[in-house]
Amino acid sequence: MSGQYWFPNMPIPEIMTALSEWGLSVSNEQLARPSSDFVTCVYTACLEQVTSIAPDVLHEPIQNALAALDDPNTDLYATSIAHNFLLYHITRFANAARIMDFSAKDLHLPDPERTRFILSAFINFVKFAEQCTPFVANLRDQSTTIIDEREHVAQELAALQHKLNTFKAQRAKDEPKCEQLRTENAAITAHLMATKETTQAVVKDIEALKIEKANIILKKENINSDTSLLLDNIQRTRSRIVQSPERIKRNISTMGVTAIEDKKTLAMQEAKARDLQAKITVLTNIEKDVRSCIEQLQTIEKEVHLLESSQKELADVKDSLDYKKIERIELQMKREARCHPPALGFPHSRGVPASTQAVRKCPRKARTSSETCRREASRKPTDH
Repeated sequence: MSGQYWFPNMPIPEIMTALSEWGLSVSNEQLARPSSDFVTCVYTACLEQVTSIAPDVLHEPIQNALAALDDPNTDLYATSIAHNFLLYHITRFANAARIMDFSAKDLHLPDPERTRFILSAFINFVKFAEQCTPFVANLRDQSTTIIDEREHVAQELAALQHKLNTFKAQRAKDEPKCEQLRTENAAITAHLMATKETTQAVVKDIEALKIEKANIILKKENINSDTSLLLDNIQRTRSRIVQSPERIKRNISTMGVTAIEDKKTLAMQEAKARDLQAKITVLTNIEKDVRSCIEQLQTIEKEVHLLESSQKELADVKDSLDYKKIERIELQMKREARCHPPALGFPHSRGVPASTQAVRKCPRKARTSSETCRREASRKPTDH
């Protein structure tokens, strides 16, 4: 027996009656002197009543295990592997029935008293399981639902993986073009910076030339004004009677020389104006080139924005994939929690069995774990 758990040790007639209800014809002699084949058959029938695991159900797992062996003589291991599979499931069934010391000896060298004790535990456990049939059926339905959800999530994961591979391939395909654009962008940026410095120097020269031109134009206007005044004076002088012809001649000569010098100065200023006009033309061409460079930079910036958008979409797909992975882990945790419930109690226990309370708490723990995983995933920084 197992300490605090107790079940009635059934007499042989009750054991025979219970087994006959399941279609097993058992004699008093078989229970008084049990054989290995007899106890194996009875234990297998008890196991099938609760778990629906029959010897034919174990045939496929046994074949898979034999196929996994790297040995051509798998027939040598078939019997032992089948025995181990059956012993494993019967041992789990015995542990659930609170027989913790069940071993292979109980199958091969059965003791009458020990066998009657084990059958009493198994029959009590089977009857308890029959009473909990609605609860177990509900758990199985939930397990089926979880399996369907897992398959659906697996399909979505495969689709997302395919999309991710497509994005990676597209990114690898566009990487040479992006690298070329980066190189061109760096070259254009360097050229633009050099052109900007040159433009600043040329703009300063233009401003200085504009100031000098304004000063020259002002001087030219003053000279023209002076020339007009001189001409007026000459006309007035000619209209007068000549008092001193020599002095007038000298004045005229002086004024002629001054006029010639003024003409030379005017010619020089006109030449400077032509030079300034040529420089202005050059600066206009440079301004056109700068505008063309700016337009090319704007086009490159648009392409860079498009590339960043693609990278952002790739990061979003990665985040979605991580989120789906987290959901898959949560579903696996829920499935494990529901497919392996703790051992149940017995019909005569007071209140709700401890195993039933543990099964009822499993979904709440799974939800708590799911919410924790989502909060951690939302705090995790996105890796572009």
